[in-house]
Amino acid sequence: MPNPKAAEISASETNGRVKYLNGRSPAIQSAGTGYRVFNRELEIESGDAPEFLDLTDVVKETIAESGVRNGQALVFSRHTTAAIKINENEPLLLRDMEHFLERCAPKDAYYGHNDFAIRTVNMHEDECPNGHSHCQHLILNSSETIPIVDGEPFLGEFQRVFFIELDELKNRRVLLQVTGI
Repeated sequence: MPNPKAAEISASETNGRVKYLNGRSPAIQSAGTGYRVFNRELEIESGDAPEFLDLTDVVKETIAESGVRNGQALVFSRHTTAAIKINENEPLLLRDMEHFLERCAPKDAYYGHNDFAIRTVNMHEDECPNGHSHCQHLILNSSETIPIVDGEPFLGEFQRVFFIELDELKNRRVLLQVTGI
């Protein structure tokens, strides 16, 4: 079983794994006096599952660039086998969470989704057996919303924002949307 490594990702040091898809300065939309909507799309080169990538620094940088002082930051995964979750970045806890996910939906269990002889819906040529990843995602989230107070994410002392890969190595898309005044 792979040992999860929490990789802290910052926009200034991505090591090529996180890319801004809409540039460093996406357009800021306005919906009334002082209200702002700031969108940033990330491309993440994930590793094998489960992998916990700490996106907290990218979220903080995006909030700062948005100019929003009070509002919300939404972090959203566009995938049904990759999640966004707030938790603690502590190595033993990350290993515990990996084991928990494996117990909830073991990779080697039978999933009708993986039986390509009978499955006929939502198929691609390069389809992989990933029923366990979809089932693990049921207990996680596609997104997290973080309050912004005085220009900072209102996170607890040990809270970090994670992108969690539940499937296999691939490029993933995550939207950061900052709204407020």
